[in-house]
Amino acid sequence: MNKRMTELYKQAQVPYTAIDPSNNMPYETTCFSADKFAELIVRDCMEVASPNYMSTPEDSVYYVEQAIDRIAEHFGVEE
Repeated sequence: MNKRMTELYKQAQVPYTAIDPSNNMPYETTCFSADKFAELIVRDCMEVASPNYMSTPEDSVYYVEQAIDRIAEHFGVEE
């Protein structure tokens, strides 16, 4: 995972109440939330792509290709 994905992974840790089997007492911890992780990735993609405003239909292909490149670069994905 690249640095940004690691940061998003850490942010996807959500509070969770577990039960200690040795004494049957609850305790607070965190657990990974795949839903939160996916939401964070989508939000990051939206932020990376947002400067690519499509002013005319002719520009749309250019801006979509730029957004794809920016998102890939942002997350360290090689095509």
